[in-house]
Amino acid sequence: MSAQERLTDALYGAGWGTVKKLPEPVAARLGRTIADLAWKRRGKGVLRLEGNYARVVPGAGPERLAALSRAGMRSYLRYWMESFRLPVWSRERIAAAFDPKGLHHLTEGMDAGRGVVLALPHLANWDLAGAWVTTHLGIPFTTVAERLRPETLYDRFVAYREGLGMEVLPHSGGAAFGTLARRLRAGGLVCLVADRDLSASGVEVGFFGEPARMPAGPALLAQQTGAALLPVTLWYDETPVMRGRVHPPVEVPESGTRREKTSVMTQALADAFATGIADHPEDWHMLQRLWLADLDPAKGPS
Repeated sequence: MSAQERLTDALYGAGWGTVKKLPEPVAARLGRTIADLAWKRRGKGVLRLEGNYARVVPGAGPERLAALSRAGMRSYLRYWMESFRLPVWSRERIAAAFDPKGLHHLTEGMDAGRGVVLALPHLANWDLAGAWVTTHLGIPFTTVAERLRPETLYDRFVAYREGLGMEVLPHSGGAAFGTLARRLRAGGLVCLVADRDLSASGVEVGFFGEPARMPAGPALLAQQTGAALLPVTLWYDETPVMRGRVHPPVEVPESGTRREKTSVMTQALADAFATGIADHPEDWHMLQRLWLADLDPAKGPS
């Protein structure tokens, strides 16, 4: 393990070990302070965030983009402060922290016994939404996690999410896909963050007027298992409560090859994600390259 990896693991470990012990107002102020310091440094992540916002809010000038990136970093650190504290939140605290609309799409799909895939972008706090599903609704689910370096950091994330009631699989291609399919065929729930392709072999979609790639997994799982595919968008407002919307099902096209159906369904997901991101761009925590035009390393920060 390199020195940088050891430092990263130590910082995350300190977050989970220390922040959860702080009074909630103190943790919130700490998150805003860290966010503002990171924003003022104008590092690669902040610059990439502004570059992404420039596509989401076309015509925004430098002042508007700077304000958005500052709000975006505050939202991102709110996600982390909440996540560090989630393991010590009571069931009642979790239940009161999230207010989703369109929940009937999820409950109807589960009641039908056909399995449900929830697909989300990196909006607001998807871990909180997941904890709300497992504790408030009492519905366990399976998800996947990106393999992080160092391995000890990945283990921390897995232990954290399993502690919230999630089954976590490593993002390892076919093996994970097969397990997810079995869970769905048994009538289970699968939740996937699906606005950034980690395989470099995703589906090309139009996203805010430019080509990007998103993972094919949600659409393929729905086709192969008959599960309902539901986009979900999340956002923060001025209250301590996170809001959300479960969108209507993305249907499997009646005709076309599997590749063509996957393309149509993934584009429908991208369109649903775009509505939520356009309405609440500051809550979209995309500090990495996403659009194809940005994937050339010579074109700016990652």
